[in-house]
Amino acid sequence: MDRFENMETFIKVVDAGSMSAAADRMGVAKSAVSRRLKELEGHLGVELFHRTTRRLNLTDTGRTFYQQAVRILEDVLEAELATTQAHGELQGSLKIALPMSFGIMHMGPAINDFLQEHPKIEFDLDFNDREVDLIQEGFDLAIRIANLPDSSLIARRLAPIQQVIFASPDYLDHYGTPKSPDELQHHQCLAYSLINDHKTWRFQDNNSQEIKISITPHLKASVGEFLRDAAVNGHGISVLPTFIVYKEIENGALVPILTDYIPNPISAYAIYPQTRHLSQRVRQFVDFLVKRFEGVPYWDLCLSEN
Repeated sequence: MDRFENMETFIKVVDAGSMSAAADRMGVAKSAVSRRLKELEGHLGVELFHRTTRRLNLTDTGRTFYQQAVRILEDVLEAELATTQAHGELQGSLKIALPMSFGIMHMGPAINDFLQEHPKIEFDLDFNDREVDLIQEGFDLAIRIANLPDSSLIARRLAPIQQVIFASPDYLDHYGTPKSPDELQHHQCLAYSLINDHKTWRFQDNNSQEIKISITPHLKASVGEFLRDAAVNGHGISVLPTFIVYKEIENGALVPILTDYIPNPISAYAIYPQTRHLSQRVRQFVDFLVKRFEGVPYWDLCLSEN
């Protein structure tokens, strides 16, 4: 019996949610997975799962063992890497979930620079604005733009994300510039549809009091760049993070408005499960991102110039 192989199989079954899914990911027969689990339970003298016809559920003992097993195998891997990698050179894979716009516009260049320093790292990147299940889908890390991350996850803040209200000069010339958030109800509003209650825009005034405005979207879309381009073409007013629109603000294609009213602040986070021991690859990549984005983000400089 290979204890480490059986322990690794157990972890993959938990992460995948079933023996069949784990077998598919591992490229082995379901019977081999079942045999390894039985060997592990026999060796430990405990049941790790409540077995039903539909799925496997961890016992309390199994849940505790899972957390310990993850740490043990991560420590073994780290020890092997530290021994075999010459001059501390990083290698191995990093599977990361990234939001579409921020991922392509700002994480892409960062990853390219990281690869220049660590060419043996293999990135597996999923650009998608959906909220992934890190454990079930086998991600090492996710980058999220949010107010506060899920409490079941560990988060490290990478950068503040400011949002800005804007329109094109042509739109403002034609329809006028709103002087207060209430006036937005009489304008053509372009809404980002992937947030909850996208028909309500929230702002803070100079006294940090929250203001909620109900809008009727003239246009809504799930991609920020589409809304940005629609605003540039004079189709209405929108609210988006500065990291999407900073170039258009710098060149005058878009104009910030209602600057005394700030959309609720959010941040970019690197997140990972509490149950996962951070590998050296993940730690160094997150440290790299924190250093890269420290201080005032370059995409916010457009606001100080207006």
